[in-house]
Amino acid sequence: MTAALAIGVAMAGSAFAEMHEVQMLNRGEAGAMVFEPDLLRIEPGDTVKFIATDPAHNAESILEMIPEGAEPFKGKINEEIEITFDAEGLYGIKCLPHYAMGMVMTLAVGEVSEAPQNYLEGRIPPRARKRFEAQLSNL
Repeated sequence: MTAALAIGVAMAGSAFAEMHEVQMLNRGEAGAMVFEPDLLRIEPGDTVKFIATDPAHNAESILEMIPEGAEPFKGKINEEIEITFDAEGLYGIKCLPHYAMGMVMTLAVGEVSEAPQNYLEGRIPPRARKRFEAQLSNL
């Protein structure tokens, strides 16, 4: 009986997981080379589908900007990928070919109200840093 209850609870949790879509665009509301949306809040267990709406983009995690214990990911150019996020916290995501042009997004998984103190440390291109700062101000 206990095993059946545990399986039922686990299945019920996954039944409520959501799929979110993020477009990779040459031009969007925030300008050139953007993810839309560029700030996304989801719950643990939700999946994000990164859609290569325009060519020559990818989505990948920035290793220094993911929660401890989270699995990094790296999509191929022009590839639509789906990633399920289980670890709570903030994820910095970039398009590698357009990172210096500021093509970044922030993904908040779970109850996140602010960035860790050292979140924007390290080598972040100026345009990407400016967009990250704007995204984080809207947490």
